[in-house]
Amino acid sequence: MVRLGRLRMTAAALAFLLLLVVFGLMAGRIWLGAQTLPAARISQTSYIYDSRGGVIAALHAGGHRRPVELQEISPYLVQATLAIEDRRFFEHHGIDLRGLARAALVNLRSLSAKQGASTLTQQLARNLWLSHERTWKRKLQEAVYAAMLEMKYDKTEILTMYLNQIYYGHGAYGIEAAAERYFGKRAKDLTLAESAMLAGIPKGPRYYSPYRDMKNAKDRQRLVLNAMVEQGVITREEADAAFREVLPFRPPKSDAGEGYAPYFRDYVRSVVVDRLGFDERLLAEGGLRVYTTLDPDIQKAAEEAVKRGIPAGSEQQAALVAIDPRNGHIKAMVGGRDYAENQYNRVLAKTRQPGSSFKPFLYLTALEQGMTPVTRFRSEPTVFTYDDGRRTYEPRNHNDHYFMDEIDMRTAIASSDNIYAVHTIMAVGPENVIATARRFGIDSPMQPVPSLALGAFPVSPLEMASAFGALAAGGVRHEPVAVLRIEDHAGRVLYEAQPPSERVASPAHAYVLTRLLESVFEPGGTAYRVSSAIRRPVAGKTGTTAYDAWLVGYTPELAAAVWVGYDRARAITRAEAHRAAPIFADFIERALAGVPPKMFPEPEGVVTVYIDPGTGKLASGACPLRRAETFVLGTEPAEVCDAHDEAPEEEPAPVRADHEIRRSWWEDLMRWWTG
Repeated sequence: MVRLGRLRMTAAALAFLLLLVVFGLMAGRIWLGAQTLPAARISQTSYIYDSRGGVIAALHAGGHRRPVELQEISPYLVQATLAIEDRRFFEHHGIDLRGLARAALVNLRSLSAKQGASTLTQQLARNLWLSHERTWKRKLQEAVYAAMLEMKYDKTEILTMYLNQIYYGHGAYGIEAAAERYFGKRAKDLTLAESAMLAGIPKGPRYYSPYRDMKNAKDRQRLVLNAMVEQGVITREEADAAFREVLPFRPPKSDAGEGYAPYFRDYVRSVVVDRLGFDERLLAEGGLRVYTTLDPDIQKAAEEAVKRGIPAGSEQQAALVAIDPRNGHIKAMVGGRDYAENQYNRVLAKTRQPGSSFKPFLYLTALEQGMTPVTRFRSEPTVFTYDDGRRTYEPRNHNDHYFMDEIDMRTAIASSDNIYAVHTIMAVGPENVIATARRFGIDSPMQPVPSLALGAFPVSPLEMASAFGALAAGGVRHEPVAVLRIEDHAGRVLYEAQPPSERVASPAHAYVLTRLLESVFEPGGTAYRVSSAIRRPVAGKTGTTAYDAWLVGYTPELAAAVWVGYDRARAITRAEAHRAAPIFADFIERALAGVPPKMFPEPEGVVTVYIDPGTGKLASGACPLRRAETFVLGTEPAEVCDAHDEAPEEEPAPVRADHEIRRSWWEDLMRWWTG
């Protein structure tokens, strides 16, 4: 009897608890039903500013939004969306408890957040009223609003609102705008393949955009099609056929408002979203203020130099990026000749071989290992053996021009002698050259082979400009920076840049290399033809391959990389290759028109002496030719040339010492100003 009594008491208690739960649910439902949904969140225009506070771009939220009724949307799109986003949409009441449990189990097994469980209703609530921050408070509000939506609207209305509200990337809000943006058609006319492609985008508009990454987009499309097969709405044969279908995408359009510097604007957007982690929709409609490093005058000079440098009607492309070497600020960026025609930013492309413009990193390695500007190798056709004698490499000079004699490092750099370069890399070790390039921020793949000396491995113009900027800064590399600060609509600072800087070479080695690179613009140098257009000290290096031509160079205030070539594998002619240098010269002079010319500051630890070019020894009074050459202190020649003395038994004396040949800064300035 006692046991029976206890069972009755337990049953009564459970019944009471059940009544409380039921009563609570009913009360909660009544309370929710009595509440009023908040007004939809008001979208605000975000702005991107240049370094002077001018507007580069105004990002207008909702600029491409065209609401339609559910019957005006392709059934394929509706089915694809439900299959991939919320397969139990018509069964739950705003929150899918079964889906939550399934996602939790999957995430627990993988020890990661692989699977989410937000229903379409929750996503709609978030887009209408909430931010995209990942907090428990936001998730709770999202659940409450989702439940209220389910109470006030039927499933068809919610689905219609969702498909008209969701963001599909590139400024397209809602499926009608997305169908027009991607395929130039109405939403009701979308095919199965097109629907599966579009249904996969809202999960990550930047990551799954076919304009940005076709592989990611196709992988996502396959996932959507497989989900539709699992749901029984299409067959496996239909899914396979849709996946193989070649989709007729429209050319991508800009998704920003009026402004300028479109390639830089797109780069800033990618930095804010991909690197800094801001939600793309927050950038599009959250009223953010993004302050950047772009200088409007320098940008204008870059755009005009590219425009003047390539003849109208030519299919040849060009890219130019300029960086302030003193802080890493990107001052100008031109990713192509016509943004309206092609939005591909070639400044970021790691697909072009730099050719001889890569050689400064080889010669810096050599200087650091003890070689000097007068180290000599023979310039003649040579077969090099490497890989323990198992392989050979036979480089050639441009136009098969060889000195057929020993030359020094300055002559090799000025004339871009490939034989000297390969002799050098064989002496210093290609793995050490790669290590130098890595220090300077070049992270593109490279192999330790002799052809590395001739720039055989692709790099991006941005990498090259940043790396040369470190030479201009005396061996200090500043991480390239485009975004300085981000504020919300109320002026609260959400992000402030603190770009790292690092000493990657000694001031002495960087200065000696800079002095050597100045010879590229002097008589006998590969860029001498444009030297008259540059009325200031400048150092740099040209580079030419069968498909690419470069000039990367710097002054104390600005480093710039110029590339010209074709987007596809198309060889460039000699005339086309010669367009890079004039673009560089035109840009440098116009960009720095208001800046007085400056010499590169000479650091401690270097010495300048007169040498005999024929022997590399200190010049004596009898030497008919003398050249002032700068060395890292302690590596300058100690032996005096006696090749031209009539009385070799006497000890010849050097002509002048370092302190005697230094010019005043005013003489330097006038030489460059009038030269």
